[in-house]
Amino acid sequence: MLTFALSGIFYRAMIRRHSLGSELLVLGLMWSPGVSGLVTRLIFQRNVRGVGWGWGQWKYQWASCWIPLAYAAVVYLPLWAAGYFDMHGKGFLEITDHLHLTHLSPPLILITYILISATVGMIASCISALGEELGWRGFLVPELAKVTTYTRLSLISGTIWACWHVPPIIGADYHGAGPMWYSVGCFFVTVLGASFLFAWMRLKSGSVWTGMFLHASHNEFIQGVFGPLTRPARMTNYATGEFGAGLALVAIVLAVIFWRKRNELPSAQLTAIAVSV
Repeated sequence: MLTFALSGIFYRAMIRRHSLGSELLVLGLMWSPGVSGLVTRLIFQRNVRGVGWGWGQWKYQWASCWIPLAYAAVVYLPLWAAGYFDMHGKGFLEITDHLHLTHLSPPLILITYILISATVGMIASCISALGEELGWRGFLVPELAKVTTYTRLSLISGTIWACWHVPPIIGADYHGAGPMWYSVGCFFVTVLGASFLFAWMRLKSGSVWTGMFLHASHNEFIQGVFGPLTRPARMTNYATGEFGAGLALVAIVLAVIFWRKRNELPSAQLTAIAVSV
């Protein structure tokens, strides 16, 4: 209730403008779940234990950084090989001009841009992603883990996560180039599939930071690197991005992979201990 009430402030502003608006508006929306989750814990627990503040093992944090890069590459690299790679698109040129990279040679522009995205861009993306993750994987997933199975908590948390995005998809400009039903359908499948990955990493590592890195890496590389470097066309409009069939199909594969790894998760008793941190 707190999440959707607080988010409603930002939904209203975005819908009135028919746009996501400024970066601060998006940041406020993304922090609504996190603030609500922390406030809820303070109300009922008088503390913020259970979020998963512990770092856990490094291998899970590193995996959370590269897994989104890997599944994005599965979608985009074949399209680039087919001729849809484009360093002269409007979006990419605007970004490189803003970063004052246009005086470099094309290969250096590309390398510098990717390095900036993987460092400075990731830091900025982590700040916004943490807001959502403190809510979804810091509060929702560990609380569900106390009362239901991994499969059910992945589906429940994924459905809530996807529904939370619907207002700016329908009322603002956060959607793909295809029909609205196509954007919403692909987005729901992508988020539901990704929820199995995000929940597995959270429960296996005991750390909310895995969710932050997964979310930040997904946003930064898909929206900030692969997207701007892909030539807009009917094929790419329907196959790429969070509203395309490519990521939706990859997300289904991810869901199957991590669902089959569900027996590697801690037992219910150990999970209760892990999520109390």
